[in-house]
Amino acid sequence: MSSLIVLEQMVIIFLLIGTGVILYHKKMLSEPTSKQLSGLIVNVTNPALLICSAFDEGPKVSLSELGTALGCYAVVYAILIAVGFLTPWLLRIPKKSHYAYRMLSVFGNVGFIGIPLASAVLGTGSLIFVAIYNLLFNLLIYTFGITLLQKAANRETSDSDTSVAKVSKLHMLINAGTISAALTVLFYLGDFPVPVIISSTLSYAGRATTLLSMLVLGVSVAQISLREIFSNPKLYAFTLIRQILVPIGCVLLFGIFIKHTLILNTLLLMVAVPAANMPLILAKQLDMETDDISQGIILTTILSLVTVPLVCVFLR
Repeated sequence: MSSLIVLEQMVIIFLLIGTGVILYHKKMLSEPTSKQLSGLIVNVTNPALLICSAFDEGPKVSLSELGTALGCYAVVYAILIAVGFLTPWLLRIPKKSHYAYRMLSVFGNVGFIGIPLASAVLGTGSLIFVAIYNLLFNLLIYTFGITLLQKAANRETSDSDTSVAKVSKLHMLINAGTISAALTVLFYLGDFPVPVIISSTLSYAGRATTLLSMLVLGVSVAQISLREIFSNPKLYAFTLIRQILVPIGCVLLFGIFIKHTLILNTLLLMVAVPAANMPLILAKQLDMETDDISQGIILTTILSLVTVPLVCVFLR
């Protein structure tokens, strides 16, 4: 697959992000509106886009192929966790910021950017594998992710404050992202007949995902000092490792054992996307210092205009 197609999609994404920046400066979008749109994307449009992929009338993949994808992507996350623990030591990041780089390493933007990017570049047939990847993301962010943040927050907040988050951890596992990913797999495997009125409604809602998610990212970009971000050499080194070396290494490694092209291509795209917003949201909920996470999200998102097409040279 030509990397030119991927570059075109990334340019489109950045034009939409730029639209969000302009609308923010024109006061047509605000931070409160951005938060409301984020809730709409997370709870409505992203789930709708995923579930719609289960209604695709094209060729279906087998249960064994889904199992292969699940096992493959679980190992990928194990690799990302290892990278997250090694990278801060390799780059000599101050210990207080280790948690930020670990979160940035493990959790990529597989929802806001990954879903529309995979749909555009690989086709809707890839979204069943994206759903599996998102299911693992949601399970990890509310277990491993929360635990990691709580340990870092112990230096900044009292034990009583963090205990509340621990109690709610299992409750947070039940969310729109996890449920929609599970429903996507269920509908896909069951091949249940769905009334046109339902599938069309979900389709219309899902189509809004790309625009809305990029506008939200645009609002975030508009509020960050780009001079401060671009002057951090360690973030550049991190981006080189996380968004170029790791995706290429993963697809070459798994390509030895797995011959399913769409599983590998989806893997490559999901690992190559920039850092996710969710760690930032969770860190804010724990009243933590979030400058490192914010800067990492913005820089990796901006540089993904170059890194994603570069990595996608390795698409099968």
